[in-house]
Amino acid sequence: MAGNSKRRGAVRKTGTKKGAVVGSGGQRRKGLEGKGPTPRAEMRPGHPAQRRAAAATKAAQAREKKAEGPEVIAGRNPVVEALRAGVPGTTLYVALNIDADDRVTQAVRLAADRGISILEVPREELDRKTNRAVHQGLGLQVPPFEYAHPDDLLSAARDSGEPPLLVALDGVTDPRNLGAVVRSAAAFGAHGVLVPARRSAGVTAVAWRTSAGTAAKLPIAMATNLTRQLKAWANEGLMIAGLDADGSVDIDGLELAADPLVVVVGSEGRGLSRLVRETCDVTVSIPMAANVESLNASVAAAVLLAEVARRRRVAGRV
Repeated sequence: MAGNSKRRGAVRKTGTKKGAVVGSGGQRRKGLEGKGPTPRAEMRPGHPAQRRAAAATKAAQAREKKAEGPEVIAGRNPVVEALRAGVPGTTLYVALNIDADDRVTQAVRLAADRGISILEVPREELDRKTNRAVHQGLGLQVPPFEYAHPDDLLSAARDSGEPPLLVALDGVTDPRNLGAVVRSAAAFGAHGVLVPARRSAGVTAVAWRTSAGTAAKLPIAMATNLTRQLKAWANEGLMIAGLDADGSVDIDGLELAADPLVVVVGSEGRGLSRLVRETCDVTVSIPMAANVESLNASVAAAVLLAEVARRRRVAGRV
């Protein structure tokens, strides 16, 4: 019909519109309200400061986990060697009714000279303290090791007035190798040693003894992520040189020795991990006789560090 204002076939929709039809339901007012003070950078997820704070917390937890409690060095010769090396013992345990010899006498004298407590204990108690190790009536308690922060190593190196020389360990799990590397690092002028928080030996009583006391003099730090820390040092201007049997240069061709440098020592079996190798500016091999397969990790580190020290002496005389 001409007079019908409704369009034929049109359907009127009622009550199907989503959301509020009249007014905003208070949403505009709420949208204008403040959300309170902006959280500190360390509290904002995804912020670089928050990631750094989380990494620092994780590293601290790892350090605490690696040093859960004191250890006891067991055996007459190991105890005397540790005391001679200056390992910071806290208590010397001597079994009751021990058959004393020169080593027992010397251990007691060295402990007394350093102000270390000397306690006589039943042999059964010493068995328990040493986890049933062959202690021969002597045990030296060593406190948990206190690791430095990686930033402290670089600060100490720069404060020395010399080009920084740092040593990093990638998966070295034998504490004797760790102790030997620390000893070589100290002998050839390195400013500190870095160990990863995971899949790595920590500074145990065995490492203390092998380091001949240098672990008490050279700062040792722990990194939550070794690759990330190496990249951070690279951004600070340090070159990264990794020991590798298939290195891009041999030790004779290492031209970076006098520069700010990080020497990375790989694990006893696998060498450098893939990510660490990719982070290195150069990988260095040590030429050897054809009938020798490879060097122990700590020996290889000593050879390379000795060459770095030689080149730095030569550069200093030029």
